[in-house]
Amino acid sequence: MRQRSSEPIVTAAACLLALTSPLVAQEVLTLRQAVDLALRSNPLVAAADAGEKEAEARIREARSRYMPHAQFSESLQRGNNPVFVFTSLLTQHQFSEGRFAIDSLNRPAALSNYQSRLTVEQVLFDARQTSRGVEAARFTRELASEDTRRSQSDVVLHVLQTYFGVALADKNLDVARQSVESAQADLARAESVYQSGRSTRADVLAVRVHLAAMLEQQIRASNDLAVARAALNDALGVSLDRAFDLTTPLESGAAAPEASLERYRSVAAENRPEMRQAEVAQLLAHTQQQIAGSAYWPEIAFHGIVEADRQNFFSNGAGNWFAAFTMRWSLWNGGETKARLEQAHFAETRADALRRRSDSAIHLQVRKAYLDMKAAAQRVEVASAASAEAEEAHRIIQNRHQAGLTTVTELLRSETALAAARTRHLAAIYDHRVASAALEHAAGTLSESSALLN
Repeated sequence: MRQRSSEPIVTAAACLLALTSPLVAQEVLTLRQAVDLALRSNPLVAAADAGEKEAEARIREARSRYMPHAQFSESLQRGNNPVFVFTSLLTQHQFSEGRFAIDSLNRPAALSNYQSRLTVEQVLFDARQTSRGVEAARFTRELASEDTRRSQSDVVLHVLQTYFGVALADKNLDVARQSVESAQADLARAESVYQSGRSTRADVLAVRVHLAAMLEQQIRASNDLAVARAALNDALGVSLDRAFDLTTPLESGAAAPEASLERYRSVAAENRPEMRQAEVAQLLAHTQQQIAGSAYWPEIAFHGIVEADRQNFFSNGAGNWFAAFTMRWSLWNGGETKARLEQAHFAETRADALRRRSDSAIHLQVRKAYLDMKAAAQRVEVASAASAEAEEAHRIIQNRHQAGLTTVTELLRSETALAAARTRHLAAIYDHRVASAALEHAAGTLSESSALLN
């Protein structure tokens, strides 16, 4: 009866092992391949790329004001308005002496005028509104380009976090399995000692409770692994059901940062997309202020018109042309131009304040990432030594328990401490790898070609 009492737990362990075993073929995927896949498939990268192309189209739109604008129109007019009839006959080259009769002038018969017109307009002077509009569009494209670079860096960091998140979850599952196997061996020894009469039933029950707790941890670890794999697939921009075999191991990366904190701050000031965006936003606001001020100046344009007028659609009709130079000068618009200038001025002031705020925030991020990296490197060393010591301590206690020199409580405490030490060691390695990438991300140098992805 005592032997059968442990069968439900053993059966549960066997079922759990079957459930956590891979059932489908998996694609081999290194960390660098994962980043390349994400940069091709992640919607955030696609959105940033579309934004850059949108900004490129705005430049072409702004440049279009350099070119003449041509417009063609076809119209039909019919009526007996004396002025309309008189002028239509003139433009059709159909006016005759008989049309000067008073009755014909006052009460003409209804007339149709089919008109085909080509209008060409070319702005000759606009106080540099066009050139500054092109300059503003270029600043917008630069903002979009930096946004693309920032999105790519964010994706690289997120992929690295989720990739090693899967590796960490897989390692934690291995630790949980080892704990289950060790607890099963402890249970077998406890039942053997109990059968020999050297312990009480309470010792066996305590080990069985411990085994159940280890099985519960294994279940949670298995679920964490499934969630981590789905999170990785989401970061890659692929189906959540797609299966990968991750081959880049979860190992400690570089040592503590060799460069100084000031060096990383300097690199961040030069390379962070957010810093460049803040600078460009200030330049853009200044350009928009200049564009607003251009409204105080006149605009000079050339207009050319070529038209054909006829009484029915199929007749040849008469051709006419007209050319003019026009100066348009807004002398008073209710203070609209002044308001736009003030708006652009305050926008430039706001952009300058945001640039200074961005500089401070980036320096804070670099400082935090630098200190996190140094702390993570130290944690790896401490956790590695603690894990090795926990392994040795547990081996000694197992032997002592087998010889009846220590209690089952001490054995279970050692078992729990070993599992915790292994888990902390793995977490320290994960944090170290992520901290290394986060430091490069904070400095603005993390990209698909980073050595951290090797």
